[in-house]
Amino acid sequence: MSSIVFLEVDAEDRAAVAEAFPQAMIADHALSDDALVAACKDAEIVSCFIYSAFSKNVLASLPKLKLLCTRSVGFNHIDLDACNKQGITVCHVPDYGSHVIAEHVFALLLGTLRHIGEADARTEQGEFDYHGLRGISLRGKTIGIIGTGKIGRHVAEIAHGFGMSMLAVDKCRTVELERQYGVQYGDLNTVLAGSDIISLHLPSTAETQHMINADVLSRMKSGVILINTARGELIDSSALLGALQSGHVRYALLDVLEHEKNFSENKALIGHPNVVTTPHIAFYAEESMHNMYDDALRSIVEWQAGKEPAHIVHPVSIICDLPGVRK
Repeated sequence: MSSIVFLEVDAEDRAAVAEAFPQAMIADHALSDDALVAACKDAEIVSCFIYSAFSKNVLASLPKLKLLCTRSVGFNHIDLDACNKQGITVCHVPDYGSHVIAEHVFALLLGTLRHIGEADARTEQGEFDYHGLRGISLRGKTIGIIGTGKIGRHVAEIAHGFGMSMLAVDKCRTVELERQYGVQYGDLNTVLAGSDIISLHLPSTAETQHMINADVLSRMKSGVILINTARGELIDSSALLGALQSGHVRYALLDVLEHEKNFSENKALIGHPNVVTTPHIAFYAEESMHNMYDDALRSIVEWQAGKEPAHIVHPVSIICDLPGVRK
């Protein structure tokens, strides 16, 4: 029987993991460096989430590891080159719930533009008065979707239902979005200048690091609403704070932050009155978590049976040289 370690398992999911693999060691938190090595030194199989980083040095200290299964779409917390050299198979979960992240985009939008939190607090205090709570409608607004992968496509579907116009930028066009929902693809400048609301749906790479910087922010409409449910590193936090303070950005709705593990780095941004922040919960719904674990557990079972898991990570070669994706 393979030695298995599960990391970052929430209390709600512990029973399912224990039922599938009764002998597994289960931890409810992320580990790093020496603590990560100590927990996994005898494991052939490790299942983690995004906060346990398997660097080259960590992996070099885990000679018994054969399968590393991350319960996430992204895998930039894992050194794939080191895994390849050590013969470690890496699996991920390609799509555990892209629709729930798209839904969170609109939860942030509607909650903010219709002043739901403030209205609830006011009513609870016995003040049943609508004055000062005038909202903003989504119908007729233009949303710019930066990245039309699985999540971006769901955002377009929902936006269409609200009667919004849509601009988009990506390396490739999704023709169905153009035909079914009227999405208009353009270069980044076109999308920045024409959008009332901009929603980010790109991975964190060297190309996208701080792609939303002071220059890019200045090319957005005055009064723009910026939403980030992707990766915090996409936005230069200090530049965004400056744009909020000047009023150029009306609202920033952030489920992810550039410095998620260092509150002091984010304090000024989080504390701005026109910033709404949630603690990286866009993915976190009952249905998506069930899918996440089902896929991860299936990969382990397939590997133990001597089969190639369906969700092995096969990085694609992407050259970001099209006009629409440059900063």
